[in-house]
Amino acid sequence: MPVVVGLGRPEKFASGLKPTHALPCSPHPSFTPFPLGLGFYTTLFYPLSFLMLSAFLLPLVFGLADAHLAAWHRGMYCLDGVDGHVDLNSAAPVTPLYQLAKSDWWFHHINKCDEFPPAPGDFLDLPAGGQFQVEIASNRAKTSLSYGGRDLSDWPDGGHYPDTYVRYGSINLMSIASNLDYMAQQNVPSCITSPNFHTQNESMAAGTAFAISYQSDIKQVTPENLIVFSVRYHTPWKRVTTYDVPDAMPACPPEGCICGWGWVPNGCGQPNMYHQAFRCRVTNAHSTTPLAAPKPPVWCEGEPDKCTKGAKQMIYWHQRDGNNIVVDGLDHAGQQKSPGYNMKTGFADGAQNDIFAGPPSSTNGGSSGNNNPHSTLDTREPPHAHSTPTGSPAPTSSSIALGSSNPKPSTGSTPHTNVHNASSPPISNSPDGSNVHQDAPSTINPPPACHSKSKRTRRSSSINKHKRESYKNRLNHRSW
Repeated sequence: MPVVVGLGRPEKFASGLKPTHALPCSPHPSFTPFPLGLGFYTTLFYPLSFLMLSAFLLPLVFGLADAHLAAWHRGMYCLDGVDGHVDLNSAAPVTPLYQLAKSDWWFHHINKCDEFPPAPGDFLDLPAGGQFQVEIASNRAKTSLSYGGRDLSDWPDGGHYPDTYVRYGSINLMSIASNLDYMAQQNVPSCITSPNFHTQNESMAAGTAFAISYQSDIKQVTPENLIVFSVRYHTPWKRVTTYDVPDAMPACPPEGCICGWGWVPNGCGQPNMYHQAFRCRVTNAHSTTPLAAPKPPVWCEGEPDKCTKGAKQMIYWHQRDGNNIVVDGLDHAGQQKSPGYNMKTGFADGAQNDIFAGPPSSTNGGSSGNNNPHSTLDTREPPHAHSTPTGSPAPTSSSIALGSSNPKPSTGSTPHTNVHNASSPPISNSPDGSNVHQDAPSTINPPPACHSKSKRTRRSSSINKHKRESYKNRLNHRSW
């Protein structure tokens, strides 16, 4: 039986044999062709072979992985980049944030993104009770805001993929470390690396969110006055993404509000987060009821009574300081817990209609002017009648330029169904944490059939013992 050494962890060979056990057809139960055990050799050669494979495949892997993602709109900060001139190819806000000081990750200050406001008069308009759109992309050049939309498509990286985009057994370091072709053999969806969604398919995308602060000065915005008002499940996915606005959203000050966009990937790479700023304003406002003071979200999977009720802060996680949520252990699917904008942390899809300090109150105003004397936070507890987030109608909308393509935006207020190839069985979360396809045929090789005793090679146990002892002595005198 051929044995490949170094291509995977010793305990997960495709044959299913435990490496330190005798082969099933060996002449003697204690005989093994590997005197020190197969585990010794795989442990010895695994680092070297992995480094050699990495040196060859790293350029390929990272060449396939496109840049990370951000939300693009003329009302965003650092639209033109952070170099002081217009950069039509800017990717300034897409860098993920991980293990940074709060002074660096807050509104992407790590590269001074928060110091380059949008042009005067450019706002992200939020129609009360309606919808607005942004473009999620890896680079400004892949949006309608650059080169006249020359390089855009329905997807964040300008590429072209099927709507049921799922990748199986793609080459990446994770699959090499566990077994080079194991994922392909088992028909297991692997992480999509281009665009870099941090997901295996649309149904597993972590979700993104918009939050608002009724402060006009970005320096006055804090986690305590930045409230999540809209969530979109199963995003990032398509380039054009639609968000719902609560109907009772009050107007902003004349200078506008500050909004934040963010998401936390659900596995598939480094557990980082994304956090960027916008200058925004509420249009068609007809209520003066202020927003309640937000509280940090908590992990409440399967236990809705334990979820944070009412207004919630954005998720700040895996940073050096400034985190507002801590999780450990496995979720119900057997994966490492990862807080995201979904019901595992109490966020409903769509407009967050439970974020107000009381019932809506009417006003004659219909703009974003200073006609709302209570547009700052109210620290009172919201009434229980508003503790259940629900989707909102969309009588009006604020649309972006769609360029030359015909995008199919990620939209809707109900969760999407699992996305997979029509010819393959549905995906399920297995207890061991791997999302495998049900009824997928196993291609694991069965143990080799045993031959009759007459065909076995007879060996002298004393000679074998001598050889093993001699080999051990040589190893003990060799410097590793």
